[in-house]
Amino acid sequence: MSESEIIEGGCNCRHARYKLHGAPLAVAACHCRNCQRQSGSAYSVNLVVAGDSVAIEGELACYEDPDSESGKPVLREFCPNCGSPIRSIPTASPAMVAIKAGTLDNPDAFPPAIHIWTCQMLDWVDVPEGVPQFPKGPQRA
Repeated sequence: MSESEIIEGGCNCRHARYKLHGAPLAVAACHCRNCQRQSGSAYSVNLVVAGDSVAIEGELACYEDPDSESGKPVLREFCPNCGSPIRSIPTASPAMVAIKAGTLDNPDAFPPAIHIWTCQMLDWVDVPEGVPQFPKGPQRA
């Protein structure tokens, strides 16, 4: 994918749409308990992108999640109509944001390249062989 390409996605009801300008910096599966709860699944797959590369159309609601290792909240944005999670913004480093891969128009193109917070991974989850794993975030491995 080139830096000039645009990745598109949106919520379940099509109220909120977005465009990402350029390739993601990383695609990560996060196994932390907050991502498990927020996704309603075993983990959340996220495209890590520069915050200024995202253009959102439509209004998003926001939950300020106080439970993060940095001690600073994570802003979890979602569609106010259908509840689809769209973006997470860590206030400790807001220049980078996480876009929920399940909301992409073509999520199949972005398999996770790393798995983080595996210290909270559910016992029945299998990570493909050779995919890097980190007990917390890569900087705290």
